[in-house]
Amino acid sequence: MSDAEPTLPEALLLLALDPVRGKPYCRGRFLEYGIAGAALAELELQGRIAQERGRVTVVNPLDPPDALLAVFLRSLPPPGKSRFGSGTSARGWVRQAGRQAEGLYLDALVERGVLRRETRRLLGLLPYHRHPAGSASPAEEVRQRFEASRADGYPDRRSRLLAGLAAAVELPSVARRGDRRTRAAARALVHEEWPAQAVHRNVRQDKAARAGGGSAGGGGGGGADGD
Repeated sequence: MSDAEPTLPEALLLLALDPVRGKPYCRGRFLEYGIAGAALAELELQGRIAQERGRVTVVNPLDPPDALLAVFLRSLPPPGKSRFGSGTSARGWVRQAGRQAEGLYLDALVERGVLRRETRRLLGLLPYHRHPAGSASPAEEVRQRFEASRADGYPDRRSRLLAGLAAAVELPSVARRGDRRTRAAARALVHEEWPAQAVHRNVRQDKAARAGGGSAGGGGGGGADGD
């Protein structure tokens, strides 16, 4: 990986994947939503999109330097082009784009040596992938930086977004560990930061469907198969 700070989708992936086993610490489908939400969060930080009342609008349609972010920006309706009024639903976009977003980021990080891809077979038949840390992985640095920002109370918008997204996908190190005050702070960010809220609403929908015996539209992809 380059010396540049990882984007929010990259940082969330590195936090969520066990660096040795290559398996997500959270449910795979939840992580897919998280990566899509993180892409929206990064685009907002770069001034490319804005959000109002749950709808995302493009405010700067020029491609960002990051190739993957450019792909996702192009997938959003250009200004004034939505069929449903202003912009597109953040929640709906996260649900639709989740699997593609995670797959593209996994492919990119494997190509750059940040992750390795190990193919295995479930019951000797169905192939699935694991993504342990590669030789160029900054995963430990990402974790250390995250813990430092947590100790400081998430002092900047980027750290608050990452914490909110990690809590929204129910990453155990954020949602279950630490004292009560620390966990409460992370949960609050899920509702304060709109990309995390869009992820959380999809997670909640999936959990409700599972509790009712239905399907919420897909199982884990990318690094989560074979759970």
